[in-house]
Amino acid sequence: MRSLLHSSLGTLILASLLVLASSPAATSLSADGLALLAFKSAVTVDPSSALSSWSANDTDPCRWPGVSCLNTSSTETRVTSLAVAGKNLSGYLPSELGSLSFLRRLNLHGNRLSGAVPPALSNATALRSIFLYDNNLTGAFPASLCDLPRLQNLDLSFNSLSGALPEGLARCKQLQRLLLSSNGFSGEIPARVLPEMVSLQLLDLSSNSLTGNIPPELGKLRSLAGTLNISRNRLSGGVPPELGRLPATVTLDLRFNNLSGEIPQSGSLASQGPTAFLNNPGLCGFPLQVPCHAAPPSSSSPPPPSQSSQGVAVGGARQPIKTSLIVLISIADAAGVALIGVIVVYIYWKLRDSRRNDDDDDEGRRGLFACPCCMRADDDDTSDESETGGEKKCGGGSTGGGGGGEDGELVAIDKGFQMELDELLRSSAYVLGKGGKGIVYKVVVGNGTTPVAVRRLGGGSAAHERYKEFAAEAGAIGRVRHANVVRLRAYYWSPDEKLVVTDFGGPGSRACRGHCGCGSPRARRAGWRTSTSAAPGGTSTARSSLPTSS
Repeated sequence: MRSLLHSSLGTLILASLLVLASSPAATSLSADGLALLAFKSAVTVDPSSALSSWSANDTDPCRWPGVSCLNTSSTETRVTSLAVAGKNLSGYLPSELGSLSFLRRLNLHGNRLSGAVPPALSNATALRSIFLYDNNLTGAFPASLCDLPRLQNLDLSFNSLSGALPEGLARCKQLQRLLLSSNGFSGEIPARVLPEMVSLQLLDLSSNSLTGNIPPELGKLRSLAGTLNISRNRLSGGVPPELGRLPATVTLDLRFNNLSGEIPQSGSLASQGPTAFLNNPGLCGFPLQVPCHAAPPSSSSPPPPSQSSQGVAVGGARQPIKTSLIVLISIADAAGVALIGVIVVYIYWKLRDSRRNDDDDDEGRRGLFACPCCMRADDDDTSDESETGGEKKCGGGSTGGGGGGEDGELVAIDKGFQMELDELLRSSAYVLGKGGKGIVYKVVVGNGTTPVAVRRLGGGSAAHERYKEFAAEAGAIGRVRHANVVRLRAYYWSPDEKLVVTDFGGPGSRACRGHCGCGSPRARRAGWRTSTSAAPGGTSTARSSLPTSS
């Protein structure tokens, strides 16, 4: 009935267009303009007046809102894009849109268009993208759209389409993104269609009423790179191992189905998280916390004690030991052994913690920068200083050698990092902790508003060739920009000391343990003062600061 109504309305629209074409104002309007006016006539409600400026009196439809054009020749301009989205338009899609032979993009999502997708839309052979999601479209899947030779994106989600997925999907060989979620599609997923869709990169069939098993042929979609979403359906059976052939970059979503059995650990299936398989009561195995072969409860029980073990004296014989007493003695022995083990472990950990605290105190006295290039000579070596030119500067280095020289140099990776090593030494420092990669300090520079994190990678001699490798890796890391990667600001290299300066991300952002102080000779001469205070959890924190004025 609705299709007959739409046919009648289409006839009236064509008649009105013929009348308009006979008028002087419309004689110069192009065929693309007439097709667009047919769409305007098919819209029954336009609450935002999005199409109010579309008029037959305007002979250039390229000036109409939502219309884009392209010069196909020196004398001809054709419509290439129609985008009227989110305007709450009510009406239907007229078949005249298929006459837009140069139309590449049709975007009418977020409206209230109803009825079926007209098969004549497949006549617009230049179409590459069709976005009709979030409307009230009904009917079956428009298999005729697969006849479009250049169609790459098709989004019909959040509509009221129904019926089975047709075998004609096999003709969509160029399709890259197919989104059909939140409709009323039913039946099984057509297995023979999937191997033919060789270009498909994203498939979303979620929130429908699809039934049957998951076809193993889904594993043949080798071009998938985004999401394979078949959640919130009525699929049953097991998870086919063939899904492990999908690329590792594919995100799988099988939630809210009736799947059962053990999850295969083949290929990319082994790298999927538990979220991909939730709300399938019959599924078990990794990564779900549901064992597939739970051990049955033990049905064996101790045999009832015999009459002789009950303590009954026969003929004045000696009474035997009761079985319950033997069990009680065994339990007491086991408890005693366990208690001794707990005490031994407790003593071991106490001794280990005591040694660790002693090591941390020693490390705290060693200081932040222990590099020899940053230390002044002792008072009794002043004559040597005068002969060699005085104190070695940490920023000196060798020309062309950067930090690979014998003296070392603080190299800034980030252009906004304007700080010298001497300024870094004079700043307040807080020990965050230490781990396998060295000690981490929080250093507050300037007016106290610019904290940085300094990781001391330790000493040890290294060849000049290792500096080139170190500098190359530091430069590569410094170019990384990611929310989970701390920004590298600078580094220091010398044969006996390596430092890395990064942004300070606040408490909890450095995976380091332990503590240490800031007591190198140069740090003490530059005015560092070390104090140790107890932090929550029993961890001591070393803090160095500039000396206060006396």
